Amino acid sequence: MELRKKTGTYEMDMCNGPLMIKIIVFAIPLILSGLLQLLFNAADIIVVGRFAGSESLAAVGSTSALINLLVNVFIGLSVGTNVLVARYYGAHQQRDLEETVHTAMVMAGAGGIILILLGVILADPMLELMGTPEDVLPLSALYMKIFFVGMPANLIYNFGSAVLRAVGDTRRPLYFLLTAGVINVVLNLFFVIALSMGVAGVALATVISQCISAILIVRCLMKCDAGYRLDPRKLRIVKNKLQSILKIGLPAGLQGAIFSISNVLIQSSVNSFGSVAMAGNTAAQNIEGFVYTSMNAVYQTALSFTSQNFGAKKYERMIKILIYCQCLTVAVGAVMGGGAVIFGNQLLGIYSSDAQVIRYGMNRLRIIGTTYFTCGLMDCMVGGLRGMGYSVMPMFVSLTGACGFRVFWIYTVFAMNRTLPTLYISYPVSWVITFIAHLACYLIVLKEVKRKMKS
Repeated sequence: MELRKKTGTYEMDMCNGPLMIKIIVFAIPLILSGLLQLLFNAADIIVVGRFAGSESLAAVGSTSALINLLVNVFIGLSVGTNVLVARYYGAHQQRDLEETVHTAMVMAGAGGIILILLGVILADPMLELMGTPEDVLPLSALYMKIFFVGMPANLIYNFGSAVLRAVGDTRRPLYFLLTAGVINVVLNLFFVIALSMGVAGVALATVISQCISAILIVRCLMKCDAGYRLDPRKLRIVKNKLQSILKIGLPAGLQGAIFSISNVLIQSSVNSFGSVAMAGNTAAQNIEGFVYTSMNAVYQTALSFTSQNFGAKKYERMIKILIYCQCLTVAVGAVMGGGAVIFGNQLLGIYSSDAQVIRYGMNRLRIIGTTYFTCGLMDCMVGGLRGMGYSVMPMFVSLTGACGFRVFWIYTVFAMNRTLPTLYISYPVSWVITFIAHLACYLIVLKEVKRKMKS
């Protein structure tokens, strides 16, 4: 059965017309959405840093690598959802589109429940394993346990957003996050300042805001009149769609999770320098997050555009998509990363007034900020490969070139020269190595796709 393409206000035809302007129009709301999502965590960090002290700041920041380790497998499955929905939408396949959407939303709810159990059970032992200082450990564990209660809402929002992105709609997720983000900031201030709840208050505010964004996106999908409409009566797992989502999304999720292991090891190494160094690292990491999420929006753009054009069998157009996205990610990464370094002292001062915290934060920003665009180049290559349905290959390349290399660096180079700059240099070196490997893989895959097209 074919899907009659809807030319509504929010959707976008990625398979026809000028590419660069469409890529920019698609990416800008996605960048803003990512920045707003980061504000959830930024609001947590700024509020606790200013009103609850450096120990609370370190507690919230030290959990990010561990949270990502547990969450990334399930977030990766939303990549599989995005690729499949875009492909079926581009190919006008109504039934496949409908079954994919409903299967994905069931997976989101089930995954969220699993994550609640994992987060609550593993919080204390995993934080201890990371060498979290005793003065920070109880607060870190409390933050994690409350944060994970919101995981079903978190995944429902992410899977719902993946569906909307696949059909070219990046604006409505932006509106939903704007609403939830404002509520998150207000609740942060109320719980921490008025009620003196500390890290528990910021975690609770985040959970409430995530629930609001999930409700808004579910309502949106239920009320639309397109082929990706969500009907609660049709919520079920369709076996072949589950398998297809897992085939693309599971390697992406495993890559993210195993990638996080290297970040957990790096966080553990940072922890060995004490709570002040942890606080500076946390603040700098949060600033870098704004650069990364902006570049990651370009990766999502490459993924969606490539998937739709792959479904429509417009293979030559996919090459232009990758080139344009690479140019855009370099521009975004260089401007924002450079700006983070130039205004680093002022930006870090928002998170903490402690001069030592700011000094440690600048040590990280000077190395990561100036080279961050290479991470965007690496990710865009992955978006092009996954958009064509190749997910296992970039997973192995990324795990070897980035994750494996960082682990090797920690136990060799860093072990011989235990300084924070030595630790941070492992990031840009691993990004460049992995980008080169992904580029080689892309050229091989593209040649194979063209061969199949001619046969």
